[in-house]
Amino acid sequence: MNTDLTVGKVGPVLFRFTLPLFISVIFQQLYNMADSVVVGVFIGEEALAGVGASYSVTMLFMAVALGSNIGVTVILSKLFGAGKYADLKTAASTALLSCTLLGILLSGFGILTTGGILRLINTPDNIFTDASLYLQIYTGGFLFLYLYNVCNGIFTALGDSKTPLYFLIASSLGNIFLDILFVHFFSWGVAGVAWATFLAQGLAGVISLAMVRFRLKGLPHEGKTDFFSLSMFKKLAMISSLSIISQSCISVGNILIQRLINSYGSSVVAGFSAAIKLNTFVVTCLGTVGSGLSGFTAQNMGAARVDRVKEGAGVSLLYGILGALSFSFLFFAGSRLLLDPFLEPAGTAMEAGMNFLRIAGPGYPIILSKFIFDGILRGSGSMQDYTIATFADLLLRVFLAYLFSGFWGYRGIWLSWPTGWCLGTGLSFFFYKRGHWQFWSGKI
Repeated sequence: MNTDLTVGKVGPVLFRFTLPLFISVIFQQLYNMADSVVVGVFIGEEALAGVGASYSVTMLFMAVALGSNIGVTVILSKLFGAGKYADLKTAASTALLSCTLLGILLSGFGILTTGGILRLINTPDNIFTDASLYLQIYTGGFLFLYLYNVCNGIFTALGDSKTPLYFLIASSLGNIFLDILFVHFFSWGVAGVAWATFLAQGLAGVISLAMVRFRLKGLPHEGKTDFFSLSMFKKLAMISSLSIISQSCISVGNILIQRLINSYGSSVVAGFSAAIKLNTFVVTCLGTVGSGLSGFTAQNMGAARVDRVKEGAGVSLLYGILGALSFSFLFFAGSRLLLDPFLEPAGTAMEAGMNFLRIAGPGYPIILSKFIFDGILRGSGSMQDYTIATFADLLLRVFLAYLFSGFWGYRGIWLSWPTGWCLGTGLSFFFYKRGHWQFWSGKI
């Protein structure tokens, strides 16, 4: 159902819109962790390290999908908030066509270059084969993941955060079932995990596309609707390209950090692989607060309601930090219990994973704050400030990882996460308080 986020009491409206996004992320991250659990239990530590070594590369492809999602959400949300439905349909059609073509190109590129990329980041020889196989299959199915994220952006722009949730729940449960079927019963090894993800995401992408077309037809029709518009493509490209650059910078930074981690051997890589899954689960959950606020901001900026945006920031900070503190305590106090499903109870891998969770966990309230300020910056269309803040965060984390590792080994790499978050959040807060993002009120 399409929802107008420019009316109603801010707290309840924002909560109802954000809650399905939060649940979606939980299911998405649960099946990501299920991959690691299945690999760790049924195959072994080296296979887990192989899948983990490819993680930073898969996130580089994911950065393109997430960046496009942001661009689509911002432009279409403003059009929806302003009631320009014909332009909205043109923008959606333009986005789907251009992203389909780009997705095909990136899938082909990924299949051809995985081996070289893994060599470039010093992937250990004993896990190289598993990492390369997983990455080739994953990138082969990237088109479906890309389409799902673009469709998700369209649903979000329409104020509908529930429909993507239903697709994701089905995809997540299907992925877990296929993981167990392919790995435990068919003995396909790492390839089974990759094919399970491929098929589950493929189905979600195709169904999402069909539902988007149906939902767009139900909007009021006024004025001319084009299948492709160059002017609309330029608007989408401007926001999406900056978003993709921002997300890609983070992914490139993660690749550089992964290269450093790989130098400590497969046991540390395995410990990091398990811990980063848990960390990503929390960070992505907290990120939904910023994502929900971003969609809320975009619609209200289209309707020139800056007052509602500021009120939304206060509400998000209040409730988001309470959740972040809960995760911080859980990860600091229960790190071993949380890592038990992934790793052997003793050894270097468990020690490395526990250290990561205990070092990164206390920084969750800080990164939550950054997500909120960033959500307003990108939701308003102030992409220059958002890109600068994100790029600065990347540089800080990479620089600090290499600097701190010289003093404290792999524990120094872990320390770069919360330290970088603190510095990056300060910059995002500065851009928010400066207020240039309010210039975009009422502009599309």
